[in-house]
Amino acid sequence: MTDSIMSKAATMEIPINSNGDTGTLPEDDSLEQAAKLQWSLNEKDLQQVMVSGPNLNETNIVSGGYGGTAEGIIPTSSIKGSGMHHSSSSSSMTAEEATRGVAVEKLELMKKWGLNTYKCTKQMISERFGRGSRTVDLELEAQIEVLRDTKRKYENVLRLARALTNHFYSMVQTQHALGDTFADLSQKSPELRDEFGYNAETQKLLCKNGETLLGAINFFVSSINTLVNKTMEDTLMTIKMYENARLEFDAYRSDLEELSMGPRDAVAMARIDTAQQQYQVHKDKYERLRSDVTIKLKFLEENKVKVMHKQLLLFHNAISAYFAGNQQQLEQTLKQFNIKLRPPGADKPSWLEEQ
Repeated sequence: MTDSIMSKAATMEIPINSNGDTGTLPEDDSLEQAAKLQWSLNEKDLQQVMVSGPNLNETNIVSGGYGGTAEGIIPTSSIKGSGMHHSSSSSSMTAEEATRGVAVEKLELMKKWGLNTYKCTKQMISERFGRGSRTVDLELEAQIEVLRDTKRKYENVLRLARALTNHFYSMVQTQHALGDTFADLSQKSPELRDEFGYNAETQKLLCKNGETLLGAINFFVSSINTLVNKTMEDTLMTIKMYENARLEFDAYRSDLEELSMGPRDAVAMARIDTAQQQYQVHKDKYERLRSDVTIKLKFLEENKVKVMHKQLLLFHNAISAYFAGNQQQLEQTLKQFNIKLRPPGADKPSWLEEQ
């Protein structure tokens, strides 16, 4: 009996008659009193409950009828889980929106790139067939052509200098082997000891002077290589950027001219304004790169004269001293240009051995 009363009280399910009065429970008067107390809330308290709502952290939701089992009680934690799932879904939607925004941005970039490529290709074809006009800076174009011709000639000098280095290195190695052979025969041929001896000394001296000359030629090759493949190439890269900017500038200039000759309705005027803005952007880029090319060409010419003056003097003095047999002048030439050779007996292989 007690268990039945407790179960009824826990569910707070109170029977009401047709007049709205609470019915009596024969089992226990305490239930009737509790029901009357529950329904004696005034209107203000009821309104406050309706506004604020129950605290779901401290309540259970009952499913089933009067006196239901424990399985019918649904913990509010399951409701929290549902809210967390909704929050996770919102986060997923936010990530999806961010991904969609990135995709739209990439699509816009691709669209701009495609439009720019189309305009530049159209301009290039028009120029090639003589139907389109191009912006020409005669003085700058002449300087660029001189630079390209100079680079081709210097590349040929570099190729020949490397060939000379390889051939001369082979000759020095042969002289070194020949000197060793003469020295060995001098020890084994008493009747020709002197003849083999001074020939061995001559070849060893030539070998030593040859290594000194190879040090000078190697320094010459290294400096020319830096000038051609780094300094000149850097300037030519800027020139390539300038030529691309010139093509873009002419493409958008031609596009603006075509729109300006068309109708002047509202849509056309909006297109003209957009084309004018693009034209100004590419004009500024073109003028900036033209200024960069002019400055780089000036500094390149100064640097080229300075480098080649030093390297040509080195090459001349070293070659002359070697073939004149002036060992002292040859060594002095290397000291003048701060060229150091590997000392005899060093552990590291010389650049001759690394060839």
